[in-house]
Amino acid sequence: MDAAKVDLFIMTNSKYFEGHQLPLIRQRLLELDDSMWNIVQVLQFKDPTTSLIVSLLGGSLGIDRFIIGDTGKGVGKLLTCGGFGIWAIIDWFMIQGATREKNQLRLQEALSVSA
Repeated sequence: MDAAKVDLFIMTNSKYFEGHQLPLIRQRLLELDDSMWNIVQVLQFKDPTTSLIVSLLGGSLGIDRFIIGDTGKGVGKLLTCGGFGIWAIIDWFMIQGATREKNQLRLQEALSVSA
């Protein structure tokens, strides 16, 4: 894939991934065929900041986990009222990293299915 397109993708989507993952993502995208650009462009990622806000407001109900796709953990938080509040507080610090990890997995799945 064209380096300019890859750099544009990295610049516009860097907040959705961990910083240490960006060089690996860039390398993987550079190895792709130009026909894959449309697939990469239509991917929608979850915003870690939005996940944090949702976690602060509705984390004890598991809404934050449902939003990022962790259905099992969302049900667990819902049934235990956020692990009696403890799990909800821990997620205030962990949800952004979990969101970025889910975004990385979404990108990997899209690239592996299309490759």
